[in-house]
Amino acid sequence: MDSSGAKVSIREANFPAPFQEGLEYSSPARGTWNIVHTGMLIPESHQIFVCAQGCLRGVVLTAAEMNAMGRYSAVAIREENVLDGTMEELMIEGVSDVLKKLSYRPKAVLLFISCQHFFLAYDQKGVFRTLRKRFPDIRFLDCYMIPTLRKSGLTPDQKMRIQLYSALEPMPQKLKKISLIGSNLPVSADSELVKLLQENGFELVQLQDCQSFDDYLHMAESSLNLFYEPLALMAAKDLEKRLGQKYLYLTFSFCYEELEENYRNLCEALQISIPDDWSVGLREKAELSLKRARDIIGDTPIAVDYSFTFRILSFTRMLLEHGFHVTEIYGDVFLPEEKEDFLWIQKHFPEIAVSSCIRPKMRYLNRKRDGKMLAVGQKAAYFTGTDHFVNVVESGGLYGYEGIVQIAGLMEDAFLHTKDRKSIIQRKGYGCESCI
Repeated sequence: MDSSGAKVSIREANFPAPFQEGLEYSSPARGTWNIVHTGMLIPESHQIFVCAQGCLRGVVLTAAEMNAMGRYSAVAIREENVLDGTMEELMIEGVSDVLKKLSYRPKAVLLFISCQHFFLAYDQKGVFRTLRKRFPDIRFLDCYMIPTLRKSGLTPDQKMRIQLYSALEPMPQKLKKISLIGSNLPVSADSELVKLLQENGFELVQLQDCQSFDDYLHMAESSLNLFYEPLALMAAKDLEKRLGQKYLYLTFSFCYEELEENYRNLCEALQISIPDDWSVGLREKAELSLKRARDIIGDTPIAVDYSFTFRILSFTRMLLEHGFHVTEIYGDVFLPEEKEDFLWIQKHFPEIAVSSCIRPKMRYLNRKRDGKMLAVGQKAAYFTGTDHFVNVVESGGLYGYEGIVQIAGLMEDAFLHTKDRKSIIQRKGYGCESCI
């Protein structure tokens, strides 16, 4: 089949979107998180989805697969609720019925509404006001399962990250307490970011570390919120507005100079100092790890994809600068901050292919490659048909120099050993429990 419209050399690709929008295909590589996985990070919470039965299928399967059905409920919208104007009554009575029948009392309820609520302009403030009055001991968080928002305004993922911290209320701030927000996966404990904070007497808090709802509420004590995932920007701004918490964006880059700038900005914000040669050993360790991986992997073709890291062009450039043979990049849109990396790759490696992950043609294009191939990311593994792949999504918390060291090790292992690709990539939510 002709690959036009779904595959192009980076020389001919447009930035930041190489392909036209249209009908979309979803590959069976399911490791990235969705709103159900993300919402489950709040301890002692319960999720209630209110939407049509057809739309409920995906979210209920997510909850079931991660063995979290005890924290999930649904209220199905029927035709009469739309025609008779009883949406508000359905919401109030349906949610009330769910809560009365639960075997436990949740501290918070994540109440998800759907497209139909927006189309009908239902009275959301009235619904939430009534529910909060009926259940004063429960915090109700308004959440959204509205795919129509994906192409305009804040996306459901961005909104989810805002609502993830919306139950936090003002508390006296502690100067030595810092939160890392907005990521589905925790930062690696081996990261020099964590060690830098600990060595200077700071407590680093992540949502993934919270064992109780009370632990979660005490994230409001942090004097500074760090984040490295671009989707978390609006959440950081919301927390600054509501709680007065300052924020700092530490871009998830694979460029040493950008990492150095991140750490300089962090030290300035925390009013701490580190030796001028602090990162020299870290950089040397990263260089040695990349060299070792390059010696082992050699000129084997490598395919990378956006599900591995949201800074896929920065990652690709790092590999190319260290002699790796990257031949394919899978991604449909790139972050604005990656333009310099895009132009660099375009200039120095113009024949590298950029392939869509969502164009319908990708369902039918030949996925077999001649000879051995290494994939970095689940989607790259699926589209190239290789069992030699790095199974990490959303950067996996592998931040900084130590993150590069760990990634190099994962690439070595993936090159030397095969994985059961079909079994692994069909599991939803990498890092979550799975019954598959």
